[in-house]
Amino acid sequence: MEDAYAVEDTYDVVVVGGGPGGEVVADRAVRAGLSAAVVESGAVGGECSYRACVPSKALLRPGAARAAARSVDGARQAVTGALDPARVLARRDRFTARGDDSGQADWLAGAGIPLVRGHGRLAGERRVEVTGADGAVRTLRARRAVVLSPGTDPALPPVEGLDRIGVWTNRQATTSDAVPERLVVIGGGVVACELATAWRSLGSAVTLLVRGRSLLGDWEPCAGEEVARGLTALGVTLRFEAVATRVTRDAATRAVTVETDDGAALVCDEVLVAVGRRPRTEDLGLHTVGLTAGDWLPVDDTCRVTAVDGDWLYAVGDVNHRAPLTHMAKYQARVCAAAIAERAAGRPADTGAWQAWDARAGHAAVPQAVFTRPEVASVGLTERAARAAGLAIRAVEYRVGDVAGAALYADDHRGRAKLVVDEGRGVVVGCTLTGPLATELIHTATVAVVAEVPLERLRHAVPAFPTVSEVWLRLLETYGL
Repeated sequence: MEDAYAVEDTYDVVVVGGGPGGEVVADRAVRAGLSAAVVESGAVGGECSYRACVPSKALLRPGAARAAARSVDGARQAVTGALDPARVLARRDRFTARGDDSGQADWLAGAGIPLVRGHGRLAGERRVEVTGADGAVRTLRARRAVVLSPGTDPALPPVEGLDRIGVWTNRQATTSDAVPERLVVIGGGVVACELATAWRSLGSAVTLLVRGRSLLGDWEPCAGEEVARGLTALGVTLRFEAVATRVTRDAATRAVTVETDDGAALVCDEVLVAVGRRPRTEDLGLHTVGLTAGDWLPVDDTCRVTAVDGDWLYAVGDVNHRAPLTHMAKYQARVCAAAIAERAAGRPADTGAWQAWDARAGHAAVPQAVFTRPEVASVGLTERAARAAGLAIRAVEYRVGDVAGAALYADDHRGRAKLVVDEGRGVVVGCTLTGPLATELIHTATVAVVAEVPLERLRHAVPAFPTVSEVWLRLLETYGL
């Protein structure tokens, strides 16, 4: 019987979601000789390009640059003015093109990847139904694989009135064209800390409501401590163990009142909620392949969805809940495309050289960078996580400001460095850095963790003098080498 699907609607790989992971997996599949199409209902490039990583870093950089200049005597006296909010926001818009994805769409076309505009849903094995803006439905068929990369949405906590007053999430907080005079941020994680830093540097009076006793709760304690110190120095009000219970917005003044569990009432112009993410899988057609709508999609080390039989359904990026970071979505996409290509050729998918996570201890080589003031960065396991994994570890710390290169870089340089060493193997399994350049320095630690470089060899990687990287020499000396 002749196939009922038109030739132009059949591809080797159909990718649902044109964010960082979706773009890369389609590109890698095409490079491997397969055909691929990308389905996208919003802007190609995804959340990161327009409403998360890129605009938030564009908002943060001017304040960091000003602070860096003012950290050195002689330069400090030349920097006397405040930031220009209008120019900062205009610079952000140059990076995001205000959501115009024509450049990204052109890139897909140049790579030989058709872009199908519309909302994609699974419609059974190897089939995706796409509903366009006009309501027309088109069905795509995948010969080899369907890759789901829909991303996530901001999660809202169960606070009375929160879903009715028009609160900010990362999307509004990274795209706003005006600086709120007063901003209340609910959350204590990366997004909350970064955006509190950005809007405070632009002039907002910011209050951070943190449910727990510290910031960045899954990190080494020193990271949260240093970020808390930095936010306080910027003028951010930190309220720990504070839970918002009710929010209301005045219809006339548009002011928002945030009530907390200790009886306080905070009045502000906007409320930013940054308490986590939820998978964008409610309307993805998961039920047609036996999965539950709204769930995360667990995968194996080739990004194949484990709850579906056969080697045809994959999930990359935040939706698989492995490592919700843009750079890891791209990494997973490379792994996924390689596996699909190998299986299409009738060969087993060997990802041994690709795995950024260690089966013995979890996601052991995932770098993270937070652009607060001070910056903080980490890779691998915290001391607590390493001990919980049963590793025999030893942790060493060093004050980065005691390194000559750091003292030259900034007057009164503050920063902390911590290594977690697996004593049994003699290798670094975790590193956390705080202070200026932490986000750039972390890649050295990433290489050490991924390559499992023995400390006896690592000691011969001599850092140049006088650089901040000399902290590596000091950490190894503190360890006893």
